[in-house]
Amino acid sequence: MKKIIPFILIVLIATSCNGWTVQPLPYNPPTPFVIPTQTPAVFSPTPVVIGATPTSTLPPNTSTPALVPTNTNLPPITPTGVAVTPTSRVNGPALHIIILGCNTSIDVLHGMGEVTNAYVTIKNIGNVELTNLVATLYALDEGRVHPDKVQEITSLPISYEVTLKLTVDSTFQAETPIQVEVTSDQGVFPREGLDSCKDIGVLAPNPEGLHTPIPSNP
Repeated sequence: MKKIIPFILIVLIATSCNGWTVQPLPYNPPTPFVIPTQTPAVFSPTPVVIGATPTSTLPPNTSTPALVPTNTNLPPITPTGVAVTPTSRVNGPALHIIILGCNTSIDVLHGMGEVTNAYVTIKNIGNVELTNLVATLYALDEGRVHPDKVQEITSLPISYEVTLKLTVDSTFQAETPIQVEVTSDQGVFPREGLDSCKDIGVLAPNPEGLHTPIPSNP
């Protein structure tokens, strides 16, 4: 009993110093929770241009070549001879093809309806006589093969010319692109063609003078 009394006195003395019966635990204020700030990302995307077209790489004053439609009814040009404008005499076999014009008619005899007649002058401008010439008319809208689409000339001397009438079966009242090809024993010559053979009208050659070689005009 004597030992308990001194222990109680010690406890009372210790608690009387700050007025608390039971000494509280030391108070540590909590650290405030701070949401960390994040540096916003900076985006600088390249703008998308809708409907933009690429810049042309053609040099100035250069035009884009136009597309040329293929004439499926016209055979390819594979010349081996020479056909030029006669400004001077050409060495070797050479000729000049001139399409004078066209007209149309109804071919009842061959049952072809409308046909196109092309009047063509062929000049020998080389220094070689041309033999066994074959002139052929081609048309883009050609139907059946007309018997007069091909004309033959046995000989065309140097500085001579001949005018022919070539005929093809063509579409009724339609403009007809044509080509004329001439071959001979001396080779195949480049073709001459027209996108639309114009009406020759009253300038059509005299039928009596066709198919006969004559000296060329200067």
